[in-house]
Amino acid sequence: MRGMGNMQGMMKQMKKLQSNMTAAQDELNRTEFTATSAEDMVTVVFTGDKKLKDLTIKPEAIDPDDPDMLQDLIIEAVNKALSDIEEKTQKTMGKFTQGLPM
Repeated sequence: MRGMGNMQGMMKQMKKLQSNMTAAQDELNRTEFTATSAEDMVTVVFTGDKKLKDLTIKPEAIDPDDPDMLQDLIIEAVNKALSDIEEKTQKTMGKFTQGLPM
């Protein structure tokens, strides 16, 4: 029975860690990430859970003779935003897994 108090303390710490992780993930999901393409022609806004919230395209980016350019601008802005989300997620959630064997 000696180790039971230690086990209860460890379980309490794990529940607190889980609660902190959930709160951090919820906060991250509510965070907005904005990214733009070259010359700010396309702007996208994502939430931390990678949901597209807004997309703005400047009229001068719309060239009916060159739809590939607009596609490239959108891809550039989306990829920047997703990269920013991934980086922030690693920084935020990584502190909870630091030192744990994976």
